Amino acid sequence: MKVGIVGASGYSGEVLVNILLGHPQARLAAVTSRTHAGKPLARVMPALRGRDAGLVFTEPDPAALAKSDLDLIFLALPHGAAATYARALVPAGRRVIDLSADFRITRLETYQKYYGEHHAPELLAQARFVLPELTPPAWRTEANLVASPGCYPTSVLVPLVPLLQAGLVSRSHIVANSFSGVSGAGRKVEEPYLFVERAESAKAYGLTKHRHLAEIEEQLEQRTGAPTVIQFNPHLAPMRYGIATTITVPAAAGATIEALYAAWRAAYGASPFVSLLPAGETPDTAHVVGTNRVDISAVHDARTGNFVLTSALDNLWKGASGQAVQIMNLWSGFEETAGLV
Repeated sequence: MKVGIVGASGYSGEVLVNILLGHPQARLAAVTSRTHAGKPLARVMPALRGRDAGLVFTEPDPAALAKSDLDLIFLALPHGAAATYARALVPAGRRVIDLSADFRITRLETYQKYYGEHHAPELLAQARFVLPELTPPAWRTEANLVASPGCYPTSVLVPLVPLLQAGLVSRSHIVANSFSGVSGAGRKVEEPYLFVERAESAKAYGLTKHRHLAEIEEQLEQRTGAPTVIQFNPHLAPMRYGIATTITVPAAAGATIEALYAAWRAAYGASPFVSLLPAGETPDTAHVVGTNRVDISAVHDARTGNFVLTSALDNLWKGASGQAVQIMNLWSGFEETAGLV
């Protein structure tokens, strides 16, 4: 199967390139970049020397990509730019997996509140948000445009959704504190992301209205049947990769830690990329970086009546590119783990 990547020179694009060059059933046939058009892939990404398949970056021309023989195209672009390409590719019959936020939110007014103007609103109705472990499989035959979830939302939705569905936790007073590696800000040269600014430094940002909050709350409502408001507190941590999330949520009356783990096992027992750690053994970003795995665990605090849920994942793998390839595998009938383990 021939695949292409639009925006292949960013952080998530680079991880996509690395995964797809080693994929047993997909052939990376096109990589685009405005900045590096005309340059050999191996010159821009020297770590891929010897396995770069002779690829050369090309200009990201939507019309040319729409006419290509690519079976599937990944959009590893910022929000806003991705919708412009989808508008050309989807009507032309190209299957598209978008790693940006452009098609993660179904309500246009919500998207506009958090992101501004949408450049392809006519495609929102046909886009499918797919978190592989939680989305029913009907999308595999219905979709031609798939939105891959964000890194923060994945770290919150995976541990929380099964518990809300099972009625084991409250919908009120949910607090999620998340810490992200600096690569989550993308490959850009700005003072707040310079090494000397971020080393030995951690700070909260985007409080009360981080853009991923829209995605988290909409998905919680759609997957659990009722509006759910959370307090989401993102932080920038002095590490390159990873997301660590701690969620404090009141336990429902009579809910036990054993019932919580039973709900998780029912939801994820057959999921190759969700690891349940024993109660009290908290996940560590160091153990998931470079993998498509999300580790989760929980404890019950009898003093406060809360469950404390923790998760860890690689923001560029399970939080972006690895998850996108996982979606491609399921969409194409490949083994879910192909190219990812």
